[in-house]
Amino acid sequence: MRKSALFAFALVVAALVALGLIVLSSASEANGVKFHHDAYYFLKRQCVYIAAGGFVAVVAALFDYRLWRDVPALSWAFYGVVFVLLLLVLPQFGGREVKGSFRWIDLGLFNLQPSELAKLAVVVILSVWMDRLAWRVELFWKGLAIPCVLIAAYALPVIREPDFGSVMVIGAAGGLVMFVAGVRLRYIVPAGILGAVCAGVVMLFNENRMRRLVAFIKSSHDAAEKVSTATMPAAQYQAHMALVSLKNGGITGVGLGESIQKQFYLPECHTDFIFAVGAEELGLVFSIVVILLFAAFFALSVYIARHAADRFGRFLVIGMAFIVFFQAMFNLGVVCEALPTKGMALPFFSYGGTNLMSAFFAVGTILSVGIHSYRASRRVLARSVLTR
Repeated sequence: MRKSALFAFALVVAALVALGLIVLSSASEANGVKFHHDAYYFLKRQCVYIAAGGFVAVVAALFDYRLWRDVPALSWAFYGVVFVLLLLVLPQFGGREVKGSFRWIDLGLFNLQPSELAKLAVVVILSVWMDRLAWRVELFWKGLAIPCVLIAAYALPVIREPDFGSVMVIGAAGGLVMFVAGVRLRYIVPAGILGAVCAGVVMLFNENRMRRLVAFIKSSHDAAEKVSTATMPAAQYQAHMALVSLKNGGITGVGLGESIQKQFYLPECHTDFIFAVGAEELGLVFSIVVILLFAAFFALSVYIARHAADRFGRFLVIGMAFIVFFQAMFNLGVVCEALPTKGMALPFFSYGGTNLMSAFFAVGTILSVGIHSYRASRRVLARSVLTR
């Protein structure tokens, strides 16, 4: 493990956070004035979240990741607490409805979104489970059935919120950890297909999600027919306005702070569709830089995973990096209208506390594995020098 890789990883994260703050300062201005009479309301709160997230990242980086495995009660307690939080957001347990969903717990200073923690917890518990199984990961019951139960225990309450995007991330991250651990593909593929079919059936009975899917299917036809935005469904209107932002930006952009779409034309311009505002103001150059930064984030994570001191560290890094990278790519796909509209935040850019701190937790965990692996390689090198 090279120390330079850890520094490069930290610099990439710092660049993403800095760029995210710059774009948010502009994208949130109009909504800040309208809803809170303060152009910098969201920016100031985001700075607080970043400070808290930075603290979380430092603690996670200094924390010995091997304790998750060596003290099983710790990882199981994390898994259990998150499961209880997932139940508390549901209406049956007094959960609060916001925009037709039950996803948040009001803690006063900020709203906690347990599904964000579920993504992290499922990676931790499956990494512990898979590492302890060793060669038995190839067995059906221990390698596939029990991990699928652990994933389903989170997926079922999350899908009741409903939050299909988080269910997708939880299932995909869990499946990736299983694949890296060595679970047979002939087990993983049918299980993944079955899970996707079950989620699809549930989606068929969710009116809001079906409207989004139908809007996505109709979008290309309506674009060709030049359908008026006044008659567009809300989901299709969001994606259409995001594309207008991308076109307005061109190569160099209209200038920082000069976005037209953020003036209440583009809904969720400081959260799920913040990338569109950045692309409008800073142009194609901004879009390419963001994609390259996230690609570098994942590539450096893979490097850290490959040089991890143990299997458990490898599983953790791959799972944590995938959560951040997958959400980023899915968000960009939605903004570019390549994927159906889904409320999935862009890590380090979108306004919000839980998503940001979850991303920082993932960063800290990756650094923890990298730091301990670097120290282990230095000790091995020192011993080899002494024995010569």
